[in-house]
Amino acid sequence: MHKPILIIGACGQIGTELTFELRSKYGDENVIASDIREGGEALMQSGPFELLDATNYAAIEDVVMHYEIDEVYLMAAMLSATAEKFPMRAWNLNMNSLFNVLNLAKEKKISKVFWPSSIAVFGPNTPKQNTPQSTIMEPSTVYGISKQSGERWCEYYYKKYGVDVRSVRYPGLISWKTMPGGGTTDYAVEIYHEALKKGSYECFLDSDTELPMMYMDDAIRATVSLMDSPAEKIKVRSSYNLAGMNFTPKQMADSIAKHIPEFKISYAPDFRQEIADSWPSSIDDSAARKEWGWEPRFDLDQTTLEMLKNLKG
Repeated sequence: MHKPILIIGACGQIGTELTFELRSKYGDENVIASDIREGGEALMQSGPFELLDATNYAAIEDVVMHYEIDEVYLMAAMLSATAEKFPMRAWNLNMNSLFNVLNLAKEKKISKVFWPSSIAVFGPNTPKQNTPQSTIMEPSTVYGISKQSGERWCEYYYKKYGVDVRSVRYPGLISWKTMPGGGTTDYAVEIYHEALKKGSYECFLDSDTELPMMYMDDAIRATVSLMDSPAEKIKVRSSYNLAGMNFTPKQMADSIAKHIPEFKISYAPDFRQEIADSWPSSIDDSAARKEWGWEPRFDLDQTTLEMLKNLKG
C-alpha cells in the first residue's frame, strides 16, 4: 500500500487534476487534499480534505503527523500576472510555503517533496529558442524571482540535508476541468471557452507571441512519473525543463477555426505582454527525456480537439 500523500493547494488548476489522478492511482483515502478554501463539489466528495494555510508551519506539521504523511506535493502559489499586483504577498506565499515543506523533510517528518517551478524562471536575456536546462536566467517578474529562488533552495536542501525534492518547470498549462488562476498563458484556456460561447475572443497577447505550452494530462503524467522514478535517476535537483508544444495565439486561433470556421480573434495586449516577452518561445527538455523517460503526447491540434469536445459536454 502506498503511504499517505498530502497535496497543498489542491483546489488550483493543477492541484485539482493532480488530486484526482493520485486518488485513482493510490486510493481516495491515501491522498489528503488541502487548500486555504474549499474546492469544487467533485473534489470535496472524492476523499479527505483539510483547510490549510501553506504559510503556517505548525498547521502543516499537524496534518502531516495526523495522517502520517510520507510525500507532499506543494502546489500552492500566487501566479505570474496576480503576483505583479501583490508582490510582497506573492513572495511571502511562494517562499514561506516552500521553506515549511523543505524543513519538514529536513527533519525527516516526510520523505519526498514535489514543488513546481515554471518557465517564468527565465528572463529577457535567456536564449529564447530551445532554452537549455542550464542557462542565464535573470527573471524579471515577482513570480519568476520566487521560482528561481525556490530552485536554488531545493538544490541546497538536497545537497546539504539530503532532502528528496523534485521539480519541473511547467510551461503554460491548458485544461478544461478548471479555470486558470492568474497566469500569463491563461488566454490559451479562455480562448476555447469564448470560442464556444461567443465565436470570438479578444486576446491579451499579440498574435505572434510564441510560448511553450502543455496539455494538462501531459503535465500531470510528467509530475507523477518524476515522483515515481528511482531517486538515483533524478540528476537535476533544482528543476527540470519540461516541453510539450509551442505556438502563438494566431496558430491557436487557426487550430480552433478547423472546428469552428466562423471563429474570430482580435488582439489587445496588456501588461501580460511584457511578461510573455521575457519568457522562452521553446524549451529543450532533453535532460528530462534522458534521465526519467519523459515524452509528451499532446500537440496543438489534439489539445484543441480535447478542449472543444469536453467543454461542449
